[in-house]
Amino acid sequence: MIRSRIEQTTGNGWRRLFLALLLGSILISVPRPSARSSQSRPLPDSLSAQEFSSIIKDFSEDGGYFFSDNLVSNETPYLTVVDKLRQLSAPGGAYIGVGPEQNYTYIAKLRPRIAFIIDIRRQAIIQHLMYKALFHLSKNRLEFLSRWFSKPLTKSAPSPDEPIAVLLAYLGKTLAEENAYAANLAAIRKAIQEDFQFPLSARDQASLEFVYKSFRDGGLNTAFQLNGWSDSEFPTLGEVILQPDQYGKIGNFLASREEYDFVRGLQLKNLIIPVVGDFGGKKALAAIGNYLRKSGITVSAFYASNVEQYLFEDGSFTFFANNIKQLPINEQSLFIRWVYQRYYHPARLNGQRSTSLLQRMTIFLRDFDAGRYQNYTDLITTNYIAPENPK
Repeated sequence: MIRSRIEQTTGNGWRRLFLALLLGSILISVPRPSARSSQSRPLPDSLSAQEFSSIIKDFSEDGGYFFSDNLVSNETPYLTVVDKLRQLSAPGGAYIGVGPEQNYTYIAKLRPRIAFIIDIRRQAIIQHLMYKALFHLSKNRLEFLSRWFSKPLTKSAPSPDEPIAVLLAYLGKTLAEENAYAANLAAIRKAIQEDFQFPLSARDQASLEFVYKSFRDGGLNTAFQLNGWSDSEFPTLGEVILQPDQYGKIGNFLASREEYDFVRGLQLKNLIIPVVGDFGGKKALAAIGNYLRKSGITVSAFYASNVEQYLFEDGSFTFFANNIKQLPINEQSLFIRWVYQRYYHPARLNGQRSTSLLQRMTIFLRDFDAGRYQNYTDLITTNYIAPENPK
């Protein structure tokens, strides 16, 4: 009896063991999602307002100081690298940039799937939220310009499809109106807080009012200033918009209905995201890189302007280079740089005081690891890609 029970128990045990092994082999043979795929989230066609607002808050660092407001671009050669940019970069990736409205022109040319604009000044992201509101409210270029400068459209207004020079000439003869300014500011504030779900603190609202009032007062004559001091060497906003490339072609995003519509489309999808961040900081660029990697998106271009000049001066350039290592890049990923006129550059084109350049981001990291960048001059003169010279 005892023997028979032992035999029965042993038999049942073997059967249980056999079933366990069989089940295990079935489970092993079923493909399991990798850790990477389980964390990945393909970039959607658009983001909700809540997602947009959350990304700004989650990715942003504390605002920092810079000695100028940079309300408008002061880079006249910005279009001279566009042809090479289109030839060498891959469409449909991510764009990262810094500074004011010049970013929209590069976005229009590159056609990325998503764009991040990162700036150490919190006021800069408030300005980009202002632009976002203007894009949402304005179905065409003329409406955008009208709201931007608080100049209401009259019966004599040209067609929105007229050349940009015609639109600017009309606005140059039209006076800004206080009622239009007040109504537009209220609509912009409402769009930011309600439609974009981005709450504005009292300080943010003061920044918004300062920026929008500056464009009301300066209009197309608004120019870059250093600590409130302007100089004739800095172009006006009107001159920047009408600035041609080295072949005489105007290429600002406002010069073309198609390019304006593309930028506006990304704005309506909440895919142009301003972030407060230091290039050498610990959070913003790393967060952007992590987000892009999980979304399966590679950086197409990073417009750094001349920020690296200041990174060398304050000793944070190495931190910046390490942040670039956190970004998903490939051989087609490019830096777009601007070299101020005090640094004479051999690639400067005739008729230009300053220079725009490109560089492959992979080459940048290779040269950085090799110790080739001891100063800013080393950076801008090592393995750069010059704009095409029409001569």
